[in-house]
Amino acid sequence: MAAEPEGTPCWADAMFTDVEGAKSFYGDVLGWTFGEASSEYGNYTQAYVDGKAVAAVVPPMPGQEGQSAWCLYLASPDVAATAKKVKDNGGEVLMEPMQVGDFGSMAIAREPSGAVFGVWQAGSHEGFEAKGVPGSFCWAEFFTRDPEKVDAFLPAVFPYGAKQMQDDAADFRVFSVRDEMVMGRMKMTEEFPPEVPSYVNVYFAVDNCDDAVSKATKRGGVLRFGPMDTPFGRFAALSDPQGASFSVIDLQTTQGEMPQMADV
Repeated sequence: MAAEPEGTPCWADAMFTDVEGAKSFYGDVLGWTFGEASSEYGNYTQAYVDGKAVAAVVPPMPGQEGQSAWCLYLASPDVAATAKKVKDNGGEVLMEPMQVGDFGSMAIAREPSGAVFGVWQAGSHEGFEAKGVPGSFCWAEFFTRDPEKVDAFLPAVFPYGAKQMQDDAADFRVFSVRDEMVMGRMKMTEEFPPEVPSYVNVYFAVDNCDDAVSKATKRGGVLRFGPMDTPFGRFAALSDPQGASFSVIDLQTTQGEMPQMADV
C-alpha cells in the first residue's frame, strides 16, 4: 500500500484518560480489537478490524487529562512544508513537526476557525489499512461557524478541489483530491451550543446504524443527532462516555437523491 495522496485523511487517534474503558466501548460499538500498547511511544495502542489497522487510542499527555477528542490526520509528503503553509495561511501549529521512530513524522495544527487536525508524513506506517468497511473510517467533516475561513485555508494548504452543495437548508462544501471526494465542511447552525468550538467530525462505517447507536448508548455514550436517512447513508452523531465526538454511518442504507454539487 502506497502512502495516501497529499490532503487525504490517512489516520485517526484519540487520547483517553481511561484507555481500557475506551477499548471496551469501541470494541463493542465498532468491533475493534487491539494490539499491544507501545510503551516506547506513550502506550500508543492500535485498533484493528479483521487484522487491519483502523485507528489508535493513547493515554493523555500530562496536563491533558479529561480532554478526549478524535484527531484526524491528513497526508503530507513533507510535514515541515505543510506546517509552514499552515502558518502562512492564518493557521496555528500546536505541535511542531516531529519524527515518530521509523513510522513517519507528524504535526498538530489548528485552522483559523479553531478546528484541530493532524498532519502525517508516512514512513513505515502509511495510515489506515482499511477504509469504508464496517468498523473503519469512511468520512470526515470540518464543522465551523466561520466557513469562509476554512474554505480559504484548506485549499491553500492542501491541493484540494472544491464543490458546494446546492441546498438552501445547509451550507456544505466537499473537498476532493484527484477528483475523489475526501472530506466535507459543514457550517454549524444555531442548534450547536455556543460553547461547542469548531471541530473535525470523523465517521466510522457500521453494518447497522441503529444497532451501533443502541450499543453506544447502553455503554454510556450520548446520542447527539439522528439516526437520520440521507442519500449518503443512515447516520447518527454520538459522544463516547469520555466526551469524544464521532459519527457512525451505514453506507448501504441510503434514501433520497444525491444533492447537486457546483464547482467553486
